[in-house]
Amino acid sequence: MRPEDIRASDVERELVQQRLHGAHADGRLDLAEFDARVVRTWQAKTRGELAALVADLPETPLAGPLTAPVPASAAEPVVTTRSGGRTALRVLTAIWLSVSALNFAIWLLVSLLGGGGLVYPWFLWVALPSGSVLGAVWLATKPR
Repeated sequence: MRPEDIRASDVERELVQQRLHGAHADGRLDLAEFDARVVRTWQAKTRGELAALVADLPETPLAGPLTAPVPASAAEPVVTTRSGGRTALRVLTAIWLSVSALNFAIWLLVSLLGGGGLVYPWFLWVALPSGSVLGAVWLATKPR
């Protein structure tokens, strides 16, 4: 069987899509052609069909081969790092702290200026459940 007749995997389709995205970002493909090629990428059945979609594009240093990366040995796992999740958690934590502090400030002002002493601490119903979920997500996504 010829190599171009081998069925393509989703990983290979993703690599082709990334290469097309790079070509679009470089100005080699307009938006309509980029969109059409991405659609054909995900409809492609073989490696040959994928190769035809990028045949007229120059190789770039960032473009990878049309095969999935394989670890050198089974003892050496492929480790990827992504900081997007941790950044999102930091943003969510900042939002949670801001909302909790605002609710606490409102509660405190109402308690002090209302003349009736401390009122029921309703701000805890906002802060504790969402804070508990956020804390659990932080613990669950802790880097190992």
